[in-house]
Amino acid sequence: MGKADLFAEVPAQLRAALDAGTGTTVLVGWNGIARAALTVTDTPRPTSAAAVARLREQGLTPYLLTGDNEHTARAIAREVGIAEANVDAGVLPQDKFAHVKALQERGRVVAMVGDGVNDAAALAQADLGMAMGSGTDVAAESADIVLMRSDVDAVADAIGLSRKTLRIIKENLLWAFGYNTLAIPLAAFGMLTPMIAGGAMAMSSVLVVLNSLRLRGYGKD
Repeated sequence: MGKADLFAEVPAQLRAALDAGTGTTVLVGWNGIARAALTVTDTPRPTSAAAVARLREQGLTPYLLTGDNEHTARAIAREVGIAEANVDAGVLPQDKFAHVKALQERGRVVAMVGDGVNDAAALAQADLGMAMGSGTDVAAESADIVLMRSDVDAVADAIGLSRKTLRIIKENLLWAFGYNTLAIPLAAFGMLTPMIAGGAMAMSSVLVVLNSLRLRGYGKD
């Protein structure tokens, strides 16, 4: 079972099925002769188009790298909103790796999402590797993040939450830096008693915690 180049002889009617481009077609045969063709058509999840739109809103450029034939890949890309220029079909694992590396050499920061053994090398090469929780162990071990939901929408959630977390960390550091910048000179000139300083420090910690708790509301608004 496999592609046409695995067989010494492929009957014309089976080769026509390969050229039809209605899905991913594999040939089945023995003794070097293809005997049947099996065609499988992928169906995007209902949330995929909205998820891709969210990624674009986050300033990201979605790409589709797949081992499927070009006709199927472009049809899926049109359905979910990925530009056809960003579709690379019929790729092997080393091709995915090379594509990620080529983008990095052009100065891009690359996030790779995958779930199979074929994605492992590209996941490891990417600046951020994200594996689907339902994928293979090899993919999970190669990735930086394992998504618990096997949905592209989880990718947008992870990126959005990460960005908000980083923003809150910076806010907390800015508050702590400003507080100490103001309090240390006051204490040096005797304008800040230990009791007031202790209360102010406790209040500073409370504000940092309350600001961080804003993350609990992510995705609920």
